[in-house]
Amino acid sequence: MERGELALWLRLTLTPGVGNATARSLLASFGLPETIFRQTATALRQVVSEKLALALAQEPQALQPLLQTTWDWLHADAGKDSPDSRRAILTLADARYPAALLATEDPPLVLYLMGAAHVLASTGPAGSLPIDNGIAVVGSRNPTPQGASNARAFARALAGNGLCIVSGLALGVDGAAHEGALEGGAQVDGRPVTIAVVGTGLDRVYPRRHLDLARRIAGRGLLISEYPIGTPPLAANFPRRNRIIAALSQGTLVVEAALQSGSLITARLAVEQGKEVFAIPGSIHSPQSRGCHALIQQGAKLVESAQDVLEELRIVPLGTQSAGHPGSGDKDTSAQADGPEHALLQALGFDPVSLDALQARTGIDTAHLQAQLMELELAGRVVRLPGGLFQRIAQG
Repeated sequence: MERGELALWLRLTLTPGVGNATARSLLASFGLPETIFRQTATALRQVVSEKLALALAQEPQALQPLLQTTWDWLHADAGKDSPDSRRAILTLADARYPAALLATEDPPLVLYLMGAAHVLASTGPAGSLPIDNGIAVVGSRNPTPQGASNARAFARALAGNGLCIVSGLALGVDGAAHEGALEGGAQVDGRPVTIAVVGTGLDRVYPRRHLDLARRIAGRGLLISEYPIGTPPLAANFPRRNRIIAALSQGTLVVEAALQSGSLITARLAVEQGKEVFAIPGSIHSPQSRGCHALIQQGAKLVESAQDVLEELRIVPLGTQSAGHPGSGDKDTSAQADGPEHALLQALGFDPVSLDALQARTGIDTAHLQAQLMELELAGRVVRLPGGLFQRIAQG
């Protein structure tokens, strides 16, 4: 992209009062930004109000600083993000603009991308960037240990069977999904193994603890933002990016979600876009499962394994990862072992339980019960929760 072209697109996005819808109307009426800014006030008033026509005639004060910042970011050494990463900017007029996004009601005017060189260099049949074969994996920022384990295991299995895992780089389920994709991802036709759609400019990572994760994604996948370089983490931006997550995916898998979770926004947008919605059921006692249960009641497909997702999407497994229940098989082998641990795991069930309740169920004295729980914790079979509770983790 030439500097002059970038300046015109940035000017359009910065003009006060010109949002995505107005900008698209102007583009549809006059063509490229260069042509828009050559129009007379009379011509512009045929499409926008007099106030906006006057605003379009003035160069925004923030344009030149933003242009320099963006140009510097675009041409900086991307190797510091990851040795194999590159940077790019695509506009609505670019032939490589993702077709799946172009088909939505509200495609971003400008996309900022950072990712694997082979991904940014690849093209689909129509010349667009081939990043529309994904499955969105979303959920709570504060998942239960089982929820985080499920997110990672499902993402690992789905990525191992050729699906790109699309999520939002947030804490909790998002981060676990990206990690699972990087662990099990199979490279298919130069496509990314995972895509992180973020709510900030790509010159920063939010949350900061995901800095290393973002760098690894940039090496094998793709980070995408519609927000200009320098945009801080503003609360209003995160729900808006969910439409991009839904658009780049064949379906949306909600792992765990409370009734007010932002993940339900992504699920709703997926339905509006004619995409499939999947939900993993959980405990009836867990607030983090109620959003998933509500989705299932509304018609989302209940899934217990990656195989369920693949079957619904009519995808033939590649065989690189098990598509059965999360993990290497359908059975929780640790619960079948002989010895006292077997009885304790059975007594635990899969809901959080207190030490007193476990004693009542098993009749084991406190010292021996705590010793057995410690062994199971070290083996990754049980986690200790706040409030003195314990929860069994399914084999992942």
